[in-house]
Amino acid sequence: MPRRRPSTAATLLLPALLAGCGSDAPTPPAPPSAEALSAIAARPGADRVQLARAVDALFTAEGIGETRAMLVLHDGQAVAQRYAEGFGPDSRFQGWSMSKTVTGLLIGLLIADGRLALDGPAPVPLWQRAGDPRGEISVRHLLQMRGGLRHQEMADPVYESAEVRMMFGDGRDDMAAWAEAQVLEHAPGTTFTYSTPTSVILSDIAARVLSPDGSPEERQAAVAGYLQTRLAAPLGLRSLTAEYDRQGTMVGGAMVWATAPDWARLGEVLRREGVAASGTQVLPRGWVDLMREASPAASDYGGTLWLNRPSGGERQVLFPQAGPADLFAMIGHLGQYVLVAPEQGLTVVRLGKTDAAERPALVRALADVVAVYR
Repeated sequence: MPRRRPSTAATLLLPALLAGCGSDAPTPPAPPSAEALSAIAARPGADRVQLARAVDALFTAEGIGETRAMLVLHDGQAVAQRYAEGFGPDSRFQGWSMSKTVTGLLIGLLIADGRLALDGPAPVPLWQRAGDPRGEISVRHLLQMRGGLRHQEMADPVYESAEVRMMFGDGRDDMAAWAEAQVLEHAPGTTFTYSTPTSVILSDIAARVLSPDGSPEERQAAVAGYLQTRLAAPLGLRSLTAEYDRQGTMVGGAMVWATAPDWARLGEVLRREGVAASGTQVLPRGWVDLMREASPAASDYGGTLWLNRPSGGERQVLFPQAGPADLFAMIGHLGQYVLVAPEQGLTVVRLGKTDAAERPALVRALADVVAVYR
């Protein structure tokens, strides 16, 4: 029986069909550059090439702002470290709102010392007058950003924003007095309102405890000395520095500075539940658990820490759909992050400058770094 010859149409289509089959194979990603690989340890505890690509993307990808420092610790060891030109391991970076967590640690130490109560009326003299409803605000409320005061963060126009008015406008000479003078907008404990002035109130409370009736100079010296002896020295935080206003109040909502390695050390002591790398119990037992306990008024916020949980509404700060449920973070203005994933033994530090519009892309890039350790 004679063989049937293929039709002219089939003959013409055959090269295109073969080409189409070949194009189905995914193009392998380009190998990471020598610079990208040089930032990664030889044995990072995960795929080295994947980690190099994820870290490199934070420095080279468009639309995520400018990364100036990147540090990844796995089981306490630095497995990735990279800096932009002009920055290095000795460069101090402003924490912005990551400073709130430092303030939270300060408060925890004072409570452990028996010098401050977590519940009951917060010791703010202005609020203790008879009939003042602000007398119901507790230290726990302030830590969880549910004090109820009229502190509108990120207002429009920006010069009406609470943090701007307090730090640079009519409150700049006595920030705590300005923050504490605001009226109640919600009943204490009922509503989450993220607020830089709230952390300054906590800083003022700490100064009042450590230096009752002290001068501005005495207040500043008392708080700075306490932070040094109880937190910085035990953790080896040689760069940790805070700014103070004219009344000697630490600007505990925004003005704490440290190097990338020291920000990582703060993340590590949180990951280790208050225990330093040396084995010393630096933070009170159970305090980190309290910081990681979700506020009754916000499922994605604890006590000065953000939690990797759905927030509801328009706010989504981290990546609950793409990251471990136990992940938590210190987060600051312009894209400052210290991410901690305890089950993965992971601490990730990113410092730089990213505007609000680019923050979602930055968060996705950070999620990619964490995902390398799944």
